[in-house]
Amino acid sequence: MSSRRNFLLQTTLGLAATGLTPLLSAAARPAGPQQPKDRLSIGVAGYTFYKFKLDQAIAMMQRANIRHISLKDVHLPLQSSPEQIAAVLAQFRDAGINVYAVGVIYMKTKQSVDEAFAYANKVGVPMIVGVPTPELLDYTEQQVKQYDIRLAIHNHGPEDALYPGPRNAWEHIRDRDARMGLCIDIGHATRAGEDPAKAVLAYKDRVFDLHLKDVTVASKDGKPTEIGRGVINFSSFVRALDKIRYKGICSIEYEKEMNDPLPGIAESAGYFKGVVNTVKS
Repeated sequence: MSSRRNFLLQTTLGLAATGLTPLLSAAARPAGPQQPKDRLSIGVAGYTFYKFKLDQAIAMMQRANIRHISLKDVHLPLQSSPEQIAAVLAQFRDAGINVYAVGVIYMKTKQSVDEAFAYANKVGVPMIVGVPTPELLDYTEQQVKQYDIRLAIHNHGPEDALYPGPRNAWEHIRDRDARMGLCIDIGHATRAGEDPAKAVLAYKDRVFDLHLKDVTVASKDGKPTEIGRGVINFSSFVRALDKIRYKGICSIEYEKEMNDPLPGIAESAGYFKGVVNTVKS
């Protein structure tokens, strides 16, 4: 069971590191060669911090040593001025955090599609995580081409009449511009009856982004929980990502305890890193 012991060691080290300040971490680190970089980059979906101010969200990301975010409009409204955008981006940049996408943005009218793409363009990100209604996909495709900004459609589980699982979104974009793809929320996918690993293998190069969470059961009744405490097989999921050579961000979207998300984020990140470092690529 050496692989199990190695996994637990990786997880424990990942969790322990989140409780230390950067200064203490540096002081405690022994001299010698640096550890190899994780082959899958971990980020966070901005909705995780819906109940917190921007500076609080940034502080939690720093404590968890997470350096990528898909920015939610609660921290940068769609109608923000150029000055507001510059100020928010400067806060992330000064904290060493990469804003790699915006969203989730819901698009129910042509005007909302226009606003989403203009917003992403002003923020300077290459991707929108969004939910355009199916009847707007022709128009959305035009904006994808005009702005050269990728669209990753997010699935929201059995309650979602539009895109319960990634398959529902993929069927709408499979023959469209290659810059139209998926943000697979693996928790909601599981609740909608799709195995995340099989979904990754099926949709391959249309998998642009990931929202990571675990769920208690693989049904509509499933509740969000820390990664590793639910029913999702993360070893097979990581193997699938390796097989398609996924180069995007694996963003944790922690929804179990949104009033105090940091412990759950840290545990989830530690567990996922442990799986990544244990599973052979």
